[in-house]
Amino acid sequence: MITHQNAQSQKPARVVLLGARGFIGSAIRGQIEAQGVPVIALTSAELNLAETAVAGKLAALFKPSDAVVMLAALTPDKGRDIATLMKNLTMMQSVCAALEKSGCAHCVYFSSDAVYDTAVSRVTEDTPASPQDLYGAMHYTREIMARSLVKVPVLVLRPSLVYGLDDTHNSYGPNRFRRVAQKDGKITLFGGGEETRDHVHVDDVAALTVRCLLHQSIGTLNVATGISKSFHEIAEIAARQFGNRIEIITTPRANPVTQRHYDATNLIKAFPDFRFITPEDGIKRVHKEMMGTT
Repeated sequence: MITHQNAQSQKPARVVLLGARGFIGSAIRGQIEAQGVPVIALTSAELNLAETAVAGKLAALFKPSDAVVMLAALTPDKGRDIATLMKNLTMMQSVCAALEKSGCAHCVYFSSDAVYDTAVSRVTEDTPASPQDLYGAMHYTREIMARSLVKVPVLVLRPSLVYGLDDTHNSYGPNRFRRVAQKDGKITLFGGGEETRDHVHVDDVAALTVRCLLHQSIGTLNVATGISKSFHEIAEIAARQFGNRIEIITTPRANPVTQRHYDATNLIKAFPDFRFITPEDGIKRVHKEMMGTT
């Protein structure tokens, strides 16, 4: 669960975004700036967190009144090996070393639902972390590192599958389906696309992050809508944006079907007035953005 240190919304003095050029980071930056909050948006080109000497530079940059949002990470498309794991841990080590020296008013760490066992079908914040690969292990280790900062209020966000126009990972789901539909006129599923997942629009992820910053929320929160749809349903929604000319192809199943549903009770309690974009509206919005018809 999460708790709000600010019962009423209160703008942070300044937000420092680490990993600001990424898919989610860019969306968060836009919504923070819309609130009129000063932002320092750092990218790997400006500050390489994997360099051991960077901790001192960060410590000089951070202020005790800052809210620090840590998004910087090498994602699975950059590598799933031990070398990538160690680079990611080095990045977090640099951030933690800087925060131990400088302190901050609030730290938000962006983790992943990869910390949960893929075999678990119903997930809450109380579901034990049990990562099944190095990427999930990396995020869970970085969560522990963040929470080791005893003088820093920490929030861990664990988003489900995030989609949107500027996603660069091209992961299986809405992001890939719309691209291959446009390019090839067809969408190919794993098996019959029976697996269910919770798909979250990137604007919702950003909006929830901003709310957590305004309330200085701490704890752990799964960023998920609470409504899961099968990949076949998602493919159908994507195909409808192009009319009736997109073929949905099923294939022989190679792996067992897995389901995942998120209990969003804690999120609803924390933000009872928040409303997620439905997959139908979200995919339609992204399609229009892709086609330049917004």
